[in-house]
Amino acid sequence: MKVLRGCLLLGWDLSVRIYILIILIPILFIGQIRSLKFLVPFSGSANVFIVVVFAIVLYYIFKEPLDISDKPSIVSWTKWPVFFSTVIFAMEGIGAVMPVENSMEKPQQFLGYPSVLLIAMIIVTVMYAVIGFLGFVRFGDEIRGSITLNLPTDEWPAVTGQSLIGIAILLTFGLQFYIPMDILLRKLENRIAKKRNISEIAIRTGIMLAMGAVAIAVPDLEPVISLVGAVFFSSLGIFVPAFIEIVFLSSYEGYGALKWKLWKNILLMIFSLVAMFAGAFVSILDIIETYTGGSHEEKKLAILSSPLD
Repeated sequence: MKVLRGCLLLGWDLSVRIYILIILIPILFIGQIRSLKFLVPFSGSANVFIVVVFAIVLYYIFKEPLDISDKPSIVSWTKWPVFFSTVIFAMEGIGAVMPVENSMEKPQQFLGYPSVLLIAMIIVTVMYAVIGFLGFVRFGDEIRGSITLNLPTDEWPAVTGQSLIGIAILLTFGLQFYIPMDILLRKLENRIAKKRNISEIAIRTGIMLAMGAVAIAVPDLEPVISLVGAVFFSSLGIFVPAFIEIVFLSSYEGYGALKWKLWKNILLMIFSLVAMFAGAFVSILDIIETYTGGSHEEKKLAILSSPLD
């Protein structure tokens, strides 16, 4: 939005979809990286940028005294499904680190106490919890899907933070793209063996172009992420594993004393179904509201009419 605002003030009438096309260019190159070893510098740089953004966000949060008295201790129950859907979506990030374990020189250090995964997840959880809580105390109901969007657009530290978080996300694309490509190429290995290099380049490029097309069609992903989390990850991340464990335990280990493992999995399956239907319903309403809002011209006028000092 800040870039759109600047371009409007310069007389450039570019939509957010044009910026998606521009970002697609470096993504096409990053997505061609096939080795985790070469993705490490990208992820390392992204982590540094995120720490810097973390400090910038904390600066703006504590810039003025915090007042929690006017903030509700708990949000309306109508917002719970979206919250759980988003949390479930975030939980599925574990799938991105499993291939990292398989590629480690000492994979035994990935799990345990302490371990690479434990230390990393503690750091990430603390950072998310701190920013989430303090961000709500500062901005209340006006807080956006990314707290950097609440920062002012006319101060260079805030603009720097907003730019760095975007660059950090861009740099982590290669690692996120590595996992599905690794799975897909293993399935297609026999079919593309004769022209492996050309075929892999074509497959990677085609998938990234398709992703770009989806992003252009749906540029505002905040309600879409909740919908994906509600429908797919609540079923694949909770319901299916619980059901599989019920089937497995019935044939091998049993359900334990008083069949507690059976009841545990049944409760998880019920929770996932409730989260799926409620989250999907609320997310669809949010998507309808998001994409039936003001026109493009109204949004441009709102940007131009906002104060610059």
